Amino acid sequence: MRIVLRDLATCRWLEFSEPVAVLAAREHADVMETLRNIESRVDEDNLWAAGFIAYEAAAGFDQACVTQESTGLPLLSFGLFRRAEELPEPELSTEPSGNSADWQLDTAQHTYMRNVERIREQIALGNTYQVNYTMRGQTRAIQNPWQLFLDIARDAPLAAYLETDEYAIVSASPELFFRLDGSALTSRPMKGTAVRGLDASDDARRHRDLLNSVKDRAENVMIADMLRNDMGRVADPGTVVAESLFDIEKYSTVWQATSTVSAATGKPVSEILAALFPCASITGAPKIASMELIAKLERSPRGIYTGTIGYIAPGRKAQFNVAIRTAHVDRRSGDAEYGVGGGIVWDSRPALEYAECLAKGRILRQRQAPADFQLLETMLWTRESGYFLLDGHLSRLSASAEYFDFDFDKEHIIEELQKLAMTLHNEHHRVRLLMDKTGETTLTETALCLPTQSAAFRVRLAKRHVDTDNVFLYHKTTQRAAYENALEGVDDCDDVLLWNREGYLTESTVANVAVRLHERLYTPPIRCGLLPGVLRASLLESGELHERPIRLSELADAQEIILLNSVRKQYPARLV
Repeated sequence: MRIVLRDLATCRWLEFSEPVAVLAAREHADVMETLRNIESRVDEDNLWAAGFIAYEAAAGFDQACVTQESTGLPLLSFGLFRRAEELPEPELSTEPSGNSADWQLDTAQHTYMRNVERIREQIALGNTYQVNYTMRGQTRAIQNPWQLFLDIARDAPLAAYLETDEYAIVSASPELFFRLDGSALTSRPMKGTAVRGLDASDDARRHRDLLNSVKDRAENVMIADMLRNDMGRVADPGTVVAESLFDIEKYSTVWQATSTVSAATGKPVSEILAALFPCASITGAPKIASMELIAKLERSPRGIYTGTIGYIAPGRKAQFNVAIRTAHVDRRSGDAEYGVGGGIVWDSRPALEYAECLAKGRILRQRQAPADFQLLETMLWTRESGYFLLDGHLSRLSASAEYFDFDFDKEHIIEELQKLAMTLHNEHHRVRLLMDKTGETTLTETALCLPTQSAAFRVRLAKRHVDTDNVFLYHKTTQRAAYENALEGVDDCDDVLLWNREGYLTESTVANVAVRLHERLYTPPIRCGLLPGVLRASLLESGELHERPIRLSELADAQEIILLNSVRKQYPARLV
């Protein structure tokens, strides 16, 4: 058994390997006894315990908890280790992972929506207030579970990876089930989700909508109240406190609402787990009634999904996540399962709840960018006018910095650009600005000899459509794989025109595109999947350019195709 997880207190990676023993339980009657034995070995032998508890272990803590019958995984399994080794930040591989991106849901949309209506009927009857209803995504081709972990989980605050000879568990969890440090017990349940926008303005709107959502706030407070009640079973009298309610946190694909509940306790970890498990955020309210409905409606056992992964350390220290955004991989066959779901309340709209599930599964289709990717701006400087459209470049850079949580110091950047300008002696220069996550900037320049009259650029259509869910299409960065892939195998042309799955034009690999149709100059809207170019924005603002989707079939009737970027400005193109 090997386990890698992120320690929330230090933000460092811990690795557990070569266990001195592995203790597991496959029957409900053995769950509490096994946990007590694990805790005893930690305390008496100064060992660390790391492992997982499956959702179906719930009846081992409380016989009133109803789940489907467990299959495959043990109800709980922990390795006992002499120490936890600190790991450096895991590095992403540039090699193909061999893992499938083709995940299929086990529940059809019409079935999901019908079950949401059944939950709403039970709410109307007063049998429940909220139910966390979930389904499974499945694939048959995960050859490299560790690479899957790096692809989806490396940036998650409660990420965890566990492997044995038979199976692997990959968790990209952002949710803290509980942390124990001496007598201090803290939980941070999550409830309330909004899909991240792909560009900065849409992202800000979605954040604002979640913050102002009465429905999501009510759900969040309901679950926080359940955690307070559960904590009260093991807390010292009068110590349970809701430290904060409805905080909005940013993750790679979603905005997530959280609350923080704390208490003081002298109870052992096994009793804390018995009081809290499973976490209220992934069952519903009231817990027992909601779990009964979950067992009837969901197509399969949850397994590790919505269970917990974590460690127990000497000196009354423990950390456990809520195993959401978590996959179980059969290492022999490559079959894998990944759970998605959400809380259903009376005013839930089935179609929107289904869309939220799809958004939560989007993480499976996108590989994370290397931690050292940078934001990029390329500008034209002229002796006569200085930096062309500088305010637009800085605004775009600021928006992307906000989106990706990069430090951004506008005044410092302007100062550095001014220093560079004093060293430039040609009429025209291309200035390239790179900015890393800390806000550190690098400036380079190249003297230009801009042609007064450009021959039309020869352009061809890309062989494959772009993925409009790829966030790097909407921000100028060093992550240019989509553009590099589009150029592969396309010969005898100067540039390539990109297009999306629906057959609409997007941009070229180095420029925005404008097409003259019926005497008006049009450019595709950002939602089609393209970079918000600085020159494009300026021309839209002046009224010279207009937005509308452009079908590829319309290019044959175009009176003119023009490429736009802020270094070459406007230059003609010809489809070949």
